[in-house]
Amino acid sequence: MINQTTKDKIETLHQQYIGLVKGNEFLLKEIALAEIPEMVYNSNAIENSTLTLEDTEKILSGDSLERKVNIREVYEAKNLAKLTETLLEENKSKLTIKLILGWHKSLLTHIDDNIVGSFRSGKEWVRVGNHLGANPQFVPALMQELVDNYNQNKISYFLDAIAHFHAEFETIHPFVDGNGRMGRVLINLQLTNVGLPPIIIQNKSKHTEYYPLFTNYQSTMKFGGFTDLFALLLQETLHKRITILTAKKIIPLSIWASQKAIKPNVAANKAKRQTIPAFRLRQKWMIAEEYKPIEQ
Repeated sequence: MINQTTKDKIETLHQQYIGLVKGNEFLLKEIALAEIPEMVYNSNAIENSTLTLEDTEKILSGDSLERKVNIREVYEAKNLAKLTETLLEENKSKLTIKLILGWHKSLLTHIDDNIVGSFRSGKEWVRVGNHLGANPQFVPALMQELVDNYNQNKISYFLDAIAHFHAEFETIHPFVDGNGRMGRVLINLQLTNVGLPPIIIQNKSKHTEYYPLFTNYQSTMKFGGFTDLFALLLQETLHKRITILTAKKIIPLSIWASQKAIKPNVAANKAKRQTIPAFRLRQKWMIAEEYKPIEQ
């Protein structure tokens, strides 16, 4: 679980963000729309899609790819982008079973129309590595219980509630396919519903920062690692928006570090820990040129 200092930092950034929203609604929406290719690329890549970020950008802009790819991956990109845009357009939507099933239908249309919009049932068992999803017989009840518990706010801190929901959702693995992508979209629905911008879970660090959290949860039922990860990503997305709205010039972190006589690896580590207001843009760390480290 994150400490009070981190909670206070997130709250300070949130209040700063809220203060910038009025009058900047259009720009903030444009920022979120511009993030969709990165969000889609990372979420699909986590599920082992072979599409690159550049491929994803071309597909979503209607351009042709220079190589042949599986048509399924094309639909995975288009469907997830459309669903993500729906999330941004609707702004706030209560988390319900009906919404989850409807979004799953949108996610898997033209990919596997036989399973869209329905939980696993009958003999539809799923396995991810050495983890078996919940018994199909109990999936609907488990999902209803999970949604009800989340909506009844039985966990006080909002990131803990989101982290617990995500850990349980993926442990249940309610669908035959699309569980990971659905789970990550739902994180952003939950953040949007409390007035916060979406986060992007990075594919590049999935084996070190994301996947191990599921293994740990399934053996300990402790979800604090997810809270830690989401807290870092939330600070990053808030830093990004605040910087874009307030900075005179944004430059690569490596150049900023050189200007401030900071070793590149030290600056990168600070960015990962969010002790400086850096953020990723097309997988490259960026920061306001005028930002001065506290220690300087």
